[in-house]
Amino acid sequence: MTKESTPVFALIFAGGMGERMEGARIPKQFLEIGGKSIIVRTVEQFQNHPSVDGIVVVCLEDWIEEFLAQVELFRLSKVIEVVCGGATGQESIYNGLCAISKIESRKSIVLVHDGVRPLINTTTITHCIDSVFEKGCTATVAPAIETIIEEKDGRVNRVVDRAKCRLARAPQGFWTDDLIAAHTKANRDKLSFIDSISLMAHYGHEIFTVEGPIENIKITSPRDFFALKGYMDMKELSQLWEV
Repeated sequence: MTKESTPVFALIFAGGMGERMEGARIPKQFLEIGGKSIIVRTVEQFQNHPSVDGIVVVCLEDWIEEFLAQVELFRLSKVIEVVCGGATGQESIYNGLCAISKIESRKSIVLVHDGVRPLINTTTITHCIDSVFEKGCTATVAPAIETIIEEKDGRVNRVVDRAKCRLARAPQGFWTDDLIAAHTKANRDKLSFIDSISLMAHYGHEIFTVEGPIENIKITSPRDFFALKGYMDMKELSQLWEV
């Protein structure tokens, strides 16, 4: 099996309501910026990547019809399945994995990505795919840029060397069958994990890293939304200085 012949899927999970997005009348992933929803902007990053063969989106059940309309409007041809989200992020990801397993029987790579991280880029997606193929489970990370402390009983127990720390972001890449097997074990053991790399690490998988863009933030609050808007405005304004 070669890297070129290995199917690659993006699993975009956008099944949450976004309780931290105070004042928003619609789910955060459907907030619009520049005429497109955040979820569309996120999916487009994988739609436009030449190595991604298909995209499965996990969506709020009541918003699936709206998302399908946006898929058609923006010609997101690589979206091959849209499934309902679960009660937790872990359950939502498992629903998406089950859809992929029904679509593709060959050994494949899956990139698990938040539907509200639209500032990922082609280079990072490529590095993540390459890392999974060559090494295995892969987390996209970003440098820690603030002091990190370990707290105990309201006191600073330890100041951690931030040069050794990274922020875990997305996409997180895996061999699809390995991730499904770990989810099956977690369901059997009735265990819940904050994300897929935590799940895989618990079941003994070594996790490798690739560095992604510092701006690849998760849009979960009004502050994040304004940061996204500012970044996009900056990219548009940069055209004024291009030679």
